Amino acid sequence: MGFTTATFLFGFLPITLLLYYVSPRPVKNGVLLTASLLFYAWGEVFYVAVIIASIVVNYHVGRFISRSRDNADAGRRSRLYLISGVVFNVGLLFSFKYANFVTDNLNVLLSLLSVPRVDLKPLHLPIGISFFTFQAISYIVDVYRKVVAAQQNIFSLALYISLFPELLAGPIIRYQHVAGQITGRSHSLGLFALGIQRFIYGMAKKMLIANPIGEIADSVFAITGNNLTVPLAWIGALAYTLQIYFDFSGYSDMAIGLGRMFGFRLRENFDYPYISSSVREFWRRWHISLSTWFRDYVYISLGGNQVSTPRVYGNLIIVFSLAGIWHGASWNFVIWGLFHGLFLASEHGGFSSILGKVWKPVRHVYVLLVVVIGWVFFRAENLSGAMMYLRSMADVTNCHTTPLQYAQVLTSEGVYAFLVGIVLSTPVYAWMEGRLGRFAEKCSMRMAFFIDLQRLALLTSLLLLSILKVASSTYNPFIYFRF
Repeated sequence: MGFTTATFLFGFLPITLLLYYVSPRPVKNGVLLTASLLFYAWGEVFYVAVIIASIVVNYHVGRFISRSRDNADAGRRSRLYLISGVVFNVGLLFSFKYANFVTDNLNVLLSLLSVPRVDLKPLHLPIGISFFTFQAISYIVDVYRKVVAAQQNIFSLALYISLFPELLAGPIIRYQHVAGQITGRSHSLGLFALGIQRFIYGMAKKMLIANPIGEIADSVFAITGNNLTVPLAWIGALAYTLQIYFDFSGYSDMAIGLGRMFGFRLRENFDYPYISSSVREFWRRWHISLSTWFRDYVYISLGGNQVSTPRVYGNLIIVFSLAGIWHGASWNFVIWGLFHGLFLASEHGGFSSILGKVWKPVRHVYVLLVVVIGWVFFRAENLSGAMMYLRSMADVTNCHTTPLQYAQVLTSEGVYAFLVGIVLSTPVYAWMEGRLGRFAEKCSMRMAFFIDLQRLALLTSLLLLSILKVASSTYNPFIYFRF
């Protein structure tokens, strides 16, 4: 049950909000926790046991780590509990997400050695397991580092791990950022209104921009052989570049908006990554909660940049290889992570100083080329498909494209969404909104009222159009099923 389904919009969400706000304050967390588990169980009835197991184990690990500090051998015991907790969480993720991938690759080696293959039935991947597993790891590590106190109420920790707004597609929430909000958050009509506004913007990103552009990307990536000309290949790659941004950031906006409706102030997850002037800057702006998670819990643990230069390069490669495989059990994601890691290592090794002397538009082009090429590995079904697609993008001898070929992949709606997406992937609208807000502050009450009325009309239009798309569209992909 995604956020852009009729069941969620007209059933689950209004009922949950009604029950939440009519409940007395001591019961609100219980209502929200019950709703979160029901939300997960809607499509994952059996696998709700997985998230419950994660809650129970990490609750006790956190308490064991905290209690072990009172013993004489506190350091050794708490470290042992931490390692056990991390092994459990990683093992849980490995079992469901990577066991078949490892087995398939092992069978390739076994076949070369004429050894009987290992048979492992395909395992269903619980949706959102990568998100709640990383949140659980960050919690026990922060308890070990004494950044936060161990949560003594299992239901409070359960709400942190299973909170439905961020369960499917992030952002990855740190316990330290919401610990106080779980027990003492405040509610207001203004915050609720901001939540609705943010949710509508996110839904419009998903339904009105990402989905129409996604149809273009899907049509192009389905073309094979010489039919995939250079112009079509670039159209497909650019379409997917916009689709994944508006889809992913749209879901993050909806999650942040839902959080505000229930009194939570969740942190931003995207900051116009496609305006970056370096790959390093791109990762400070793209999926911020994931990149900072790897920085704080993997990169720094490996020594960060406080070690020798070769080890720094190695740390960056390790981190981005893990970031790649986090996204999916496929060599495509490993290559995608390594691809970004190599550019980050080169920028750390001195290329950034050279890059800083280059005209800024050229730097933007450099980043976009890296990102767009990387997304091909992310989107293609397999590694051979990605390489064939990249060859088509570079094959200047195959440029001729007929109007019929364009018509087969481009729709009027998709083209409009493509153009709007290009504009909104930059801070142009945010800049205009800021200027309008400052202008409204200086205006008379009557003029300010008309400006607010225009904003309300825009939000209403976006909401109605998005709902119409939800009701009428048969194309509404959920691209995070692998996460």
